[in-house]
Parts: sequence; C-alpha cells; structure tokens
Amino acid sequence: MSISKGPARFSLDGQLALITGSSRGIGLASARALAEQGARVIINGRSAQTVSQAAHTLRQAGLQVIEAPFDAADIHQSIATVDRLIQEHGPIQIFMANAAMQHRESLLSFPQEKFEEVLWLNLTAQWALGRHLASHMVQQQYGRVIVTGSVTGLQGRKDISAYTVAKAGLHALARQWAVELSPHHITVNAVAPGYIATEFNEALQNDEHFNQWLFDRVPQQKWGSPDDIANAVCYLASREASFVTGQTLAVDGGFTIAL
Repeated sequence: MSISKGPARFSLDGQLALITGSSRGIGLASARALAEQGARVIINGRSAQTVSQAAHTLRQAGLQVIEAPFDAADIHQSIATVDRLIQEHGPIQIFMANAAMQHRESLLSFPQEKFEEVLWLNLTAQWALGRHLASHMVQQQYGRVIVTGSVTGLQGRKDISAYTVAKAGLHALARQWAVELSPHHITVNAVAPGYIATEFNEALQNDEHFNQWLFDRVPQQKWGSPDDIANAVCYLASREASFVTGQTLAVDGGFTIAL
C-alpha cells in the first residue's frame, strides 16, 4: 500500500518573493535561500549592473530569479515597478523589506537632512511599498511580510541615532501590521540581525578594537553570516510559520541576552 505525502516541509514551490536590496549581503543570501526552497525571487537594487550580476550568479545555480532594478527610496517608481511585475509574473506571496542605508555621526552633530534620509529609505519607503503589497495580499487572502530590523533597534549604539530609530520603527511596524493583517492570513515579522559580516559594515570588520569589543560582547564570539539571517527568513516565509506573527526574531549569537 502506498502512502501519499503532502508537500515537503518549508517548501516555497509556486510562490513569488520580492526582496528589496537583494543584490548583495543579507538580501542576496535570503534570495538564494528562498529560491533554493522553490520560490521565484525578484532581485532588487539601485544598480542594474549589480542586480544583473547577482541574478546571473543565482541562475548559474539553477535558481529562478527575476531582475527588478529600482531605487527603493523612490516610492512611486517602486510601486509602478511592482505593479508591472505582478502583471507579468503573477501575485507576490512573500515580501522582504530589506533595503537600508547607514550614516555614522555623533548625535550632537548629526545633520537633520541625514536623519530624514535614513528614516525615509529604512522605514518610510519600506512602509509605503509594503502597504501597497499588503493590499494585493489581502485580495489573495495570503501573504508573508518580513522586515529586516536590527539589534540596534533593541539596544542603543553610539553614532547611529537615525538607524536605530528606523529599525525600532520596523519592529513596531511588524507588531502593528500583524494585528491589522492577521484576519487576512498574512503574517508580519521582523528579523533583527546582530553583527553580520557583509559589505555594509566592512569598516567595522577591519577594526581590531571593534572586533575585540564584539567578541567580548557576543557569547558565540564571532560575526554572523548572511546565511544565518537567510535561514530565519526561510522559516518566517514558510507556511509552517503560519502561527508566528508580530514577532521580532534576534539572530545575533546571543548578543541581546548577555550582560
């Protein structure tokens, strides 16, 4: 007697995912991970060349990707591009708001225009595109929204006052949206990376004093990798995570639980 089996656990076969800022770092690792689970993944970044290079790398691995170069800070362009993508490729079931920027400067000299620029891309633009996609997800009565927060949105860190505010806002967004979108079978969660070895913080990786501080502070005594975040994203994007919503998952080697 044969026993019929359902779909494999954590399979994303037949789903379409959009990740902003996915031509490198955490976004690219997450794109690869979702595609390895069977999703078609839309690769995004400001540079068409960088997006093309990232897409080529994933296609060489036999993965299904779609190129979508646009500036996530340009809300009108983002929404117009997403609408075109939906028309051409079908509904988007998974959205990861990952595009980000950083500016490091002491609070007392931090320019207001830089504060507003960091908040615009890291929070406002992600809110606007995410809200637009949520309206489509409500129509299909299914969706997964994942925002890339940060442990600095949970704990303060000198010289990045705009970044910490934006990331804390994304954590709050996940809670608020989860309340509003849960009746439509849409989950909304945040991943809060610890210190991850990417191009985004290459200067810190090369700073001997910072590395000593980090290894003293992180119980696992190491930098995280983009794949560490991607693995968490895969879980939150899956149907198996249907009862997990409004949460901020710190992936940080124990950074936020150690005194």
